[in-house]
Amino acid sequence: MTETFTPPTRFAVPGRIAVSNRAASVWQTATITEIRRETPYAATFRLAVPAWEGHLPGQHLMLRLRAADGYLAQRHYSIASAPDGSGHVELTLDHVDGGEVSGWFHTVAEAGDQVEVRGPLSGFFAWPGDRPALLIGAGSGVVPLMSMVRHHRARRLAVPLRLLVSARGPEELIYAGEYGAETTPVFTRTAPRGTPVGRLTAAHLAPLLAERPDGGWEAYVCGSNGFAEHASRLLVAAGQPVDRIRIERFG
Repeated sequence: MTETFTPPTRFAVPGRIAVSNRAASVWQTATITEIRRETPYAATFRLAVPAWEGHLPGQHLMLRLRAADGYLAQRHYSIASAPDGSGHVELTLDHVDGGEVSGWFHTVAEAGDQVEVRGPLSGFFAWPGDRPALLIGAGSGVVPLMSMVRHHRARRLAVPLRLLVSARGPEELIYAGEYGAETTPVFTRTAPRGTPVGRLTAAHLAPLLAERPDGGWEAYVCGSNGFAEHASRLLVAAGQPVDRIRIERFG
């Protein structure tokens, strides 16, 4: 489950990007067309949404499951795919112990099943590709950031973009096969031979901030409450303006 909100800390940013309230308020029927395993605990679900009006990288949607007895369960999930006009969106979900929605997706769902969605939601964390982006995520917090990376690649944008992604080990690094020169991985428990193991530090951020492009970075931080706070404080200590940090957190 991912919650998107303006956090009650001094790292919050007031800026927003316009979102269509009409489109976001309408529930639509989506069909699962593909399921891809990303890690032992995470999988990507591709959904066909015929009336989808598009989204911006970094936005999320509301997903609703309806049981035969009428019981409803709904969650917010970040969109992993780049906006491409295909009428499809992709969600990458962790299998959360005891999770009603993630549990169904990971143990029951198969291609052809239908769910309800509405969105896109929230312009606060969105990145339209018009400013240099410094992306910092941990675990499944990389999901909305990957939408930005994919958008950057698909549109061949010249604006600078860098991604720093933290995972417990290589086997838990979501999208491991997609990262390129723009990405710096950080492993906190196990790592390939010759790669340091440890928590995100100022030393990881220093070379990225040293690349400061014209106009400076817009920083996007996504992860657990603890990670988001830690990464944001490191950014501020390194000189990143507090009003140029956008935070999405979960848990």
